[in-house]
Amino acid sequence: MTTHSDEDLLKRIAAGDRPAMQVLFSRHRLMVHRFLLRLVRDETVAEDAVSDTFLDVWRQAGDFQGRSRVSTWLLSIARFKALTVLRKRRDSGLDEDWAAEIEDEADTPEVTSQKLDKGAAIRLCMERLSAEHREVIDLVYYHEASVDEVAEIVGIPEGTVKTRLFHARKKLAELLVAAGIDRGWP
Repeated sequence: MTTHSDEDLLKRIAAGDRPAMQVLFSRHRLMVHRFLLRLVRDETVAEDAVSDTFLDVWRQAGDFQGRSRVSTWLLSIARFKALTVLRKRRDSGLDEDWAAEIEDEADTPEVTSQKLDKGAAIRLCMERLSAEHREVIDLVYYHEASVDEVAEIVGIPEGTVKTRLFHARKKLAELLVAAGIDRGWP
């Protein structure tokens, strides 16, 4: 069954084929998890959202119309799950007593300087991008989605994706220069 296309697996899932669901899950779980983790920035929440995403796939497999790749469809479902979680988080507020008990895990200056290699600096710069810019950079460069796939996942026109990508690259370049990283890689 591992040789079946994702589209074939979805047809089988729509018919209630559990092994097909297991194959699709094992094929795409890591991609969906990484995407969600970058959006929600919490391991436990990301894991829950992965489960919710694939539960929706089980329920909605028959609704897939094949207008995009299955991976694009999965990421759009995952994005919706992440936005729902983020919206709930923003609406719930912060419990002051609980917040007071959180231990300060900030690194000492020495540890911070040891951690700042190029990869870490790039990740830090990515975190400083707006959510919209970080999202398109993540989808294009980390998930290798095309502009039209990003437009479908995010639910915006292709022109808007291109504009966001242009500004995100520009801002990321500025942040990297400010962090002491130029475009030349050793």
